Amino acid sequence: MNESTMELSKLLPIIAPLFVIQLILVIVALVALAKASQTRGPKWLWVLVIVFVNIIGPVLFFVVGRRND
Repeated sequence: MNESTMELSKLLPIIAPLFVIQLILVIVALVALAKASQTRGPKWLWVLVIVFVNIIGPVLFFVVGRRND
């Protein structure tokens, strides 16, 4: 086993939960966006933010994007 493989095997237990949390956040945010009747800004823009801005994108949608009218 070379050094890079050993380093990756040490980092995997740290990275895997972050990846799972990111995936759950994206799915929940996209479902909430689909169910939202109104958003601040166009829905297509929020889809891009949620999908491409890691971890911060879904959080931004929940904090800024949803309207609670």
